[in-house]
Amino acid sequence: MDGVPRVPEQRRPGSPAEPAALRFGVLGPVRAWRGDEAVNTGSPQQRALLTALLLREGRTATAAELIDALWGEEPPQQALAAVRTYASRLRKVLDPGVLVSESGGYAVRGLGEGALDLAVAQERAAEAEKARNTGDLCHAREVLDRALSLWDGETLAGVPGPYAEAQRVRLEEWRLQLLESRLDMDLEQGCHAEAVSELTALTAAHPLRERLRELLMLALYRSGRQAEALAVYADTRRLLADELGVDPRPDLQELQQRILRADPGLAEPSAPVAEPAAAPVRPAQLPATVPDFTGRASFVRELGEVLASASGSEGRVMAVSALAGIGGVGKTTLAVHMAHEARSAFPDGQLYVDLQGTGPRAAEPETVLGSFLRALGTADSAIPDSLEERAALYRSVLDGRRVLVLLDNARDAAQVRPLLPGTAGCAALVTSRTRMVDLAGAHLVDLDVMAPDEALTLFTRIVGEERVASERKAALDVVAACGFLPLAIRIAASRLAARRTWTVSVLAAKLADERRRLDELQAGDLAVKATFELGYGQLEPAQARAFRLLGLADGPDISLAAAAAVLDLPPEDTEDLLESLVDTSLLESAAPGRYRFHDLVRLYARACAERDEHPPGEREAALSRLLDFYLATAAGVYAIERPGDRTVDHLEPTEFPGMEFSDDVNALDWLHSESACILACARQSLRPGTLRRGVDLLLASKDLAESGASSLSYEAAAFAARDATAAAGDARAEARARTTLAQVLSRAGRFDEAGAEAEIAIELGNRTGDPWTRGNAHNEQGIIANCKNQRAVSEAHLLEAIRAFRSDGNRPGEASALCNLSRVLVSVGRTTSGIDLVRQGITIYDELGLTFRLANARYALGIALSHAARPAEALNELSTALQTFVENRQRLWEGATHFRIAQVHLSARRPAQAAQHAEQALTTGSIGGEWMRANILTILGRSLSALGQTDRARACWRDALTIYEQSKAPEAAELRTLLRPVGAA
Repeated sequence: MDGVPRVPEQRRPGSPAEPAALRFGVLGPVRAWRGDEAVNTGSPQQRALLTALLLREGRTATAAELIDALWGEEPPQQALAAVRTYASRLRKVLDPGVLVSESGGYAVRGLGEGALDLAVAQERAAEAEKARNTGDLCHAREVLDRALSLWDGETLAGVPGPYAEAQRVRLEEWRLQLLESRLDMDLEQGCHAEAVSELTALTAAHPLRERLRELLMLALYRSGRQAEALAVYADTRRLLADELGVDPRPDLQELQQRILRADPGLAEPSAPVAEPAAAPVRPAQLPATVPDFTGRASFVRELGEVLASASGSEGRVMAVSALAGIGGVGKTTLAVHMAHEARSAFPDGQLYVDLQGTGPRAAEPETVLGSFLRALGTADSAIPDSLEERAALYRSVLDGRRVLVLLDNARDAAQVRPLLPGTAGCAALVTSRTRMVDLAGAHLVDLDVMAPDEALTLFTRIVGEERVASERKAALDVVAACGFLPLAIRIAASRLAARRTWTVSVLAAKLADERRRLDELQAGDLAVKATFELGYGQLEPAQARAFRLLGLADGPDISLAAAAAVLDLPPEDTEDLLESLVDTSLLESAAPGRYRFHDLVRLYARACAERDEHPPGEREAALSRLLDFYLATAAGVYAIERPGDRTVDHLEPTEFPGMEFSDDVNALDWLHSESACILACARQSLRPGTLRRGVDLLLASKDLAESGASSLSYEAAAFAARDATAAAGDARAEARARTTLAQVLSRAGRFDEAGAEAEIAIELGNRTGDPWTRGNAHNEQGIIANCKNQRAVSEAHLLEAIRAFRSDGNRPGEASALCNLSRVLVSVGRTTSGIDLVRQGITIYDELGLTFRLANARYALGIALSHAARPAEALNELSTALQTFVENRQRLWEGATHFRIAQVHLSARRPAQAAQHAEQALTTGSIGGEWMRANILTILGRSLSALGQTDRARACWRDALTIYEQSKAPEAAELRTLLRPVGAA
């Protein structure tokens, strides 16, 4: 890099490496170490002498040069004697031969490789530059980060003298150049969202540095924040005019014009550099192809030509092939086979997803896009929330790559469209039960049953040539009875292959008894049912029972432990049964210890349960055991997370046990990994006989509501619980469901809806005398009222909550209400009382060992201390709370805490730090939904305004005002005032 300071390797030729070599640091305080032991380098003037010698790169410094370095034009009378004294003292603490006298001056010689941090930084910077020039951006970024990590505060900190000051300025400039280079590479690799926070802080610290402003504009633009990007330019132009009387440099002016034009070239790096062979993330997600793939020659040729059109040098923008046909016709098998055949034409990877289109709740496109983006190397923090933003980022990530996407089992074209690459060189294969005539530009393939010769070939490959050759006629009868449906043929052949004592004729005779069902094969979906009947009829009784009962459970898959509960069997016996079902292709092994049905097989299994399960009550008993398992296990997790909380004592009793955990890490891992299954079970249980336990399962798994990842699914389940309990007329269950829903809506910032639910819950709680509802509903209504600035109402509800919790002996509930009440008191100026209350809550949490809930209390204490103008203590409490939220995977609380830290920094007149934390809050998301997002934008705008970036600040305020006005929030008035033109009445 041009202008990079150079310090060559300082090493005595042939000298052996010392076991405890000297090391020196100048990128921070000037220090020395011998091995890991610090060496005393003496007074500031003595360190100034050492600095001058270290930065001379091994050359001799004369006495006159050293005097000038230490004192400049006004040296003391005894300057030469002082230099000699400093040198003598240094020589005593350094290794022999390191500080040498030569020609009336001094030099530092004989240092080992890597002995000076500046030399190491230079080597890493040079390596990064070389890697970048050769296109290896990943390595360049990593090495440059390691170079920058060598700085430890201000360069040459505390070292006096004109020489040190000049070197300090030079090295700081170089550090900023390295930082700009690394940020530039961040943007080249699409990490614009992460870069905004860092660039915001840097531009605040270095307001006249135009390159940083340019990078910030580009990062904001690529993050979809065009108005803020233009506001940064306006702030920069005004600042340069006021401070220096100049205009922005031409590059910055050109960038502003390109943003105004929405130049497509800004959407991606201006000069993309090819990644090295080993650096990019290349997903290889295709399921294994079957070794006995048979026939389909015309389809293979047709699809091959379409895929070739995408991978060729003059390919279309995008190649999409949509395969349609009845269940079991072999759509997935053909698509996976073709994808493997075409892998070499798509060297940048292959993506796969089962869209669960035939199930009751198909996969959401935004969820799939999140999974795809992670597979393509995108960090979680860079993945946006909305479907549109995720789809746009997905297409951007794929631009310039050759990736094949296999979208299996799609519901309809609307589900598929956001998942299509849309860029040259990529292709998509889609399978679905319906013809996607409304998928523009797609190549449609209608897959029919196999030809008789292909069907016989498939059967022979599975069963074996020897067994079929002597019974060709019987084999033809078998494939004909299967209706030439590939899945039916595979199931029948697999069962025959597993039974060496059977002949083909035996199987043919068995199938002959099913002619009526096989005739129904051509009547829509019943064809699939008849196909699965072939495998089901050959199961042993225990296998058949497992197949029927497991099909009853909702959820994307099921764990071995949950399956054991459904079957009421030991885990070992359950695993044997499930693995045998996997062998018959009636069940899939989703991962070690997890199993799932194909959607249509699940429907068939349920039909079998309704028809064959005796007594009929066993179906309800199986689902009841599953509900007990989830409720007992979730209650155990709740108890680990909240010792002393009486919620678990008020849950409905369970007969079937759950899992037990020795620590909170494993407990939380289980809760979050099982979230989809838990919520599916809760919704499925909202019926007579299990209604109360279904609602209580939501209570026990409430952490899912605040995790961010499962919040929307939890909300849907809470709405379903409210509706089911109201319809059933179960007042106690309805009170709990409405309280839970109020909590969910409140966290999402939908306070009017939340308040209405809480009000009804309070009335129902009073009527039924349910202690859980009485405490929690009042507590939640107090929170809601406080957020709506109804302080007196909030205080009344929270005092009632405290009484209810104390009456119930629920000390954690009491602590929660105390902390919430403290926030109300602080809001009305009763700060001392507020602090006292929250400290009472902390005392309770401490006594009970409630680490997680203690974080909520420290969060409240941080707010109270901030109102008391005690920012240092407030930051300490909030930082402690933030760490706990991160450890407990509570992303929404993590974002809320960043917001509160930003408030404290701003009140302490530290706008740069405030802006950085506000950006973090925006990126993470927060409790309070859109309302809190508007609060964060407001505080970010105030921080930027304090930094002189008024145009960008106003852009933030306009976005906040839009949110407030949509929800009719009272905060809108404050925003209108902030946005009023200067000087307006």
